[in-house]
Amino acid sequence: MERLKSTTVVAIRHEGQVAIGADGQATLGNTIAKSSVNKIRKLQGGKIVTGFAGSTADAFTLLEKFEEKLGAYSNNMKRAAVELAKDWRTDRMLSKLEAMMIVADATDILILSGTGDVIEPDLGIATIGSGSMYAQAAARAMKKYAPQLTAEEIVRESLNIAADICIYTNHNLIIEKVEN
Repeated sequence: MERLKSTTVVAIRHEGQVAIGADGQATLGNTIAKSSVNKIRKLQGGKIVTGFAGSTADAFTLLEKFEEKLGAYSNNMKRAAVELAKDWRTDRMLSKLEAMMIVADATDILILSGTGDVIEPDLGIATIGSGSMYAQAAARAMKKYAPQLTAEEIVRESLNIAADICIYTNHNLIIEKVEN
């Protein structure tokens, strides 16, 4: 049986703002299974926002585990991310999960992977998913050559460019700003 997969997720820190967004497409093999999936979640009253790519059920499992870690570590996002990555790498059940996450607060953006990585990306740009390299290239260009844009505008345009190129990314976007 083919697994449900999807997406492009982009997070940007620019001019003191942080925004994260994702498209809404989920695919099953080479078929669009749903075009309006919400892959962005606000936590802690919007002070932390997450985005996920990969198998949907696996991503929800990781989201729940991340929320548990936030509770255990007094909402310290970096510490919760590191502890989740440790568990993800060493726990037999978690290590089989096929998903990635971006987590962001007002000061940090992190990419979490199942290999135990917690990556703080260069230039305040994080991307994951099938269209991630297209979105990253677009975001880098906009940050450099259109600095007047807001973080939210850069996320939106990066996702739209990825959707124009990547068959696993669509134009049904959900974008959230991180609350200070």
